[in-house]
Amino acid sequence: MAFVPMLERIRYDGAYPTRERAAQALYAVLEALGPQLADAERMELAARLPVEAARTLTARRPGVRPRTSWDFVQDVAARTGGTPATARWDTGAVLLTVARLAGPDLVDRIIDGLPAGYGLLFGRTGLSRAA
Repeated sequence: MAFVPMLERIRYDGAYPTRERAAQALYAVLEALGPQLADAERMELAARLPVEAARTLTARRPGVRPRTSWDFVQDVAARTGGTPATARWDTGAVLLTVARLAGPDLVDRIIDGLPAGYGLLFGRTGLSRAA
């Protein structure tokens, strides 16, 4: 998927009024997500994203220990200047599209490497692996 169609998908899923607002959500979520992922999964995910999104995802090295899903949402809120509720919305809209591009196997590995709760952020009805 090219970058503009990715933004349009996020705009549709997030019910954002403009492509610019969808891009703001995309960049905030990917900036927060990149350091949470192990190098192998981060690079594999980056290879499945448009270049503009991949650069944002890989801009920072992984942290020592991934944040909880709640801390992740608060990080997104701080990046966008929004509330935790709007950041949770942004996270869901972006990660739903990212999950579609990544595919279920990679998403399973990503979720398995993160603390509990990230499954819901990726649009999974459970807290971890796909059924």
